[in-house]
Amino acid sequence: MEAVYYTVTGIVLYLLADRILRLLEARAGRVFEYRSLVFFVLLLSMALVTFAGIRRFAPAIWN
Repeated sequence: MEAVYYTVTGIVLYLLADRILRLLEARAGRVFEYRSLVFFVLLLSMALVTFAGIRRFAPAIWN
């Protein structure tokens, strides 16, 4: 079941990182030169926090 949590969370985080990046670019009024790097940093930072939360709270759900 934990794999399902990670998969669904990964998909949601991917879409959320894309939306945040588009909002940042719209606010700046230009496409970022290192767009892929900014996307990667957004996705990685959100994934580390969220996956750590899943790892911490998922065992409590099953017990």
